[in-house]
Amino acid sequence: MARHNREGEGVDQRGFSYRISYAPDWLRHVKVSRDLPSGRRSTMTLFRNPQERGEGEPGDQVRTRITCAEQGVDLEVVVRCCRNSVSRVVVTCRVPRVPGPGEEELGFVLEDGLDPPADA
Repeated sequence: MARHNREGEGVDQRGFSYRISYAPDWLRHVKVSRDLPSGRRSTMTLFRNPQERGEGEPGDQVRTRITCAEQGVDLEVVVRCCRNSVSRVVVTCRVPRVPGPGEEELGFVLEDGLDPPADA
């Protein structure tokens, strides 16, 4: 049986703080990619599920919410699937470029990959 979402947090390459609400039996990690002041694009792990394996099977619906008040990010992804068929979700959004004018693209990768429950 699926369990209620858990809460986690992380800090990105630019020092912005994020809150992550995640399905504990589905999400392995969240990666974030964004522009650096040098002009390069960087990807890093924003959050890693502290569990190495699920305690139960994920439900037919898993929700992940990512918020960052400093960047005005508040997004929620709901995936409805059966038999654990979804292994990766990619979401991109536009945020104000800090410092400087304009916007930049912020990307998130949500990945499954936890080992199954020990009794499975």
